Amino acid sequence: MLWRAWADERGSAPAEFAMVGALLTVLTLSVIQLGLALHIRNTVLDAAAEGARYAALADTSPEQGADRTRQLISAAIGAGYAADVTVQLADHLGHPSAIVTVRTPLPLIGLIGIDGGLEVSGHAALERLD
Repeated sequence: MLWRAWADERGSAPAEFAMVGALLTVLTLSVIQLGLALHIRNTVLDAAAEGARYAALADTSPEQGADRTRQLISAAIGAGYAADVTVQLADHLGHPSAIVTVRTPLPLIGLIGIDGGLEVSGHAALERLD
């Protein structure tokens, strides 16, 4: 009698569906979040590289490169991701370069994340009018 009660599988399908459904939902949301984080990283990296190229032009200043980077990030993602942009003129691989560094939040749940968790840099050789 006790064995029959243990061997009876009635009602197990809804329980299995709930467990597997929850697991698949968490897995799907994790993959989507990873895609969002990579999209933000690539967008910020592209904006930093474009800002470095703009700052490296002969007729522009480093501040204009930082402004260009902020504009690109604000237009693509949002102003909250363009708060910490720095530009420095230094040697990179033995050549005078403009280096744009962007520190931005790393999104963990949606767009909410760790402040300063993501740091990218863009480099461009300085243009000279000799």
